[in-house]
Amino acid sequence: MKVSGAAVRKKPKPAQAGVPDPQALLDWYDRHRRHLPWRSPPGRQADPYHVWLSEIMLQQTTVRAVGPYYVKFLGLWPTVAALAAAPLDDVLKAWAGLGYYARARNLHACAAAVAREHGGRFPDTEEGLRALPGIGGYTSAAIAAIAFDRRAVAIDGNIERVVARLFAIETELPAAKVEIRAHADALLPSKRFGDFTQGLMDLGATICTPKKPACGICPWMDACVARGRDDVESLPRKAPKVEGKLRRGASFVATRVDGFVLVRTRPSKGLLGGMTEVPSTAWTHDFDEDDALTHAPLKAKWRKLPGVVEHGFTHFPLQQSVYVAELPAKTKAPDGMRWVAATELHGEALPNVFRKVVVHAGLLARPPGKR
Repeated sequence: MKVSGAAVRKKPKPAQAGVPDPQALLDWYDRHRRHLPWRSPPGRQADPYHVWLSEIMLQQTTVRAVGPYYVKFLGLWPTVAALAAAPLDDVLKAWAGLGYYARARNLHACAAAVAREHGGRFPDTEEGLRALPGIGGYTSAAIAAIAFDRRAVAIDGNIERVVARLFAIETELPAAKVEIRAHADALLPSKRFGDFTQGLMDLGATICTPKKPACGICPWMDACVARGRDDVESLPRKAPKVEGKLRRGASFVATRVDGFVLVRTRPSKGLLGGMTEVPSTAWTHDFDEDDALTHAPLKAKWRKLPGVVEHGFTHFPLQQSVYVAELPAKTKAPDGMRWVAATELHGEALPNVFRKVVVHAGLLARPPGKR
């Protein structure tokens, strides 16, 4: 019996046996490198301060989101010495909205250490860089390679994906990181380490994307084992994500009739340390809504707004109820709190979770495209 072509199951292609050529990636990078605010022009030495600032900002954040913040920071503090001399509160305010606020505190501490201990010059080795506050294994390798052209293996999410597919690494992340690092180390060329590292980043960001990668124009398409067996999008393998348990709480938006809002500064240690917030309860799994008003910052006619404010942290989702109240102009702020003009809220170091709260209360405009 004749079987139609549509009924025949397509057999996987055999794995390609090519060897990835580092020079092929460098040639591709020379033609297609991304133009990024922190990236030095071809042939020019990268500024370590620019590389460090961008790498810290890019942790857990997208290139598109970082761009405006990077430009703003350089405008405010054009050198590491200037950043070191800035008040931490000013740095937190400039960082507000970028998320993961421990990075901002570490950024300021690192700038101070470079200014104080290294005369304003970044160490030029992975070991020296890693000894600085807030600089871990990946960041030290990236700065060493890009800013100082050191032989270093920097593995970000883009590079992780490229290498996992190139060698068809079946081990699930995060266990696969050791294997990926070994393969990445073997790929390094004999020179141009900074360009090679940035080339790998660009390849993952623009060609070897998580979905629908453009394999047909990849400089390593003939050497990619995953492409050879038609199995690209399934890699890298990832262990199932464990969702954190929902936490709940309440925030209190107190306004005065003369246009001021009650805020306070969170403790310097812990989640969102040193940032500005409207007074709120603790965030717990067993939050009791009936008990919320016992945590209000002052006596007032509190009114609960419809709905809740939702926010996702790395380890848990959060839902907050929002209570509002209006008070006389001469109302004094409770100890540890202060009144700020509602028109100045945008300049406060409000993390996104509390920006959502004041937006819900009608004190800030909702960002374009947000619901």
